[in-house]
Amino acid sequence: MAESTVSMRGLKCPLPALKTKKLLSRMAAGDVLTIECTDPLTTLDIPNLLRETGDKLESSDKKGRVLTFRIRKT
Repeated sequence: MAESTVSMRGLKCPLPALKTKKLLSRMAAGDVLTIECTDPLTTLDIPNLLRETGDKLESSDKKGRVLTFRIRKT
């Protein structure tokens, strides 16, 4: 199982969700992707994306302006 962290800071909707979807499509089941975003709309976009893909949101966090999402590929 691989883990990767990708900064999407500064990207605006819908780019974080689109890039996340593309990254997840290349991952193997069990791999973990952590993304860091600054667009507040990702709090809606990422969970909606994961409902579509079936992947699991393991955690989400906010520190200052940075939103962090830890996603496990299913």
